[in-house]
Amino acid sequence: MAKRRNFSPEFKAKVALAAIRGDGTVAELAARYKVHPNMIAKWKREALDGMKETFSSGKGQGQRNHEEEIKRLQAKVGELVIERDFLAKAFDR
Repeated sequence: MAKRRNFSPEFKAKVALAAIRGDGTVAELAARYKVHPNMIAKWKREALDGMKETFSSGKGQGQRNHEEEIKRLQAKVGELVIERDFLAKAFDR
């Protein structure tokens, strides 16, 4: 069974940019870079969606996700501090 190949973000960006620029058809790019045409189409779509977020006005979705992640992590830290304090008191008998 063949092992899955992992592509670096730089390689994905390079191939997606070539597809966006129209340096060749998807089939030609697939042959040139030795990847499946569906992967090129997916990377191109992801690149274009990412550009929409980059140029949108106000806070982007990525910024909101980042803030939500910070709140979630702060809540977890608080929970762990309470748990640590409780266990410290329990073992100090």
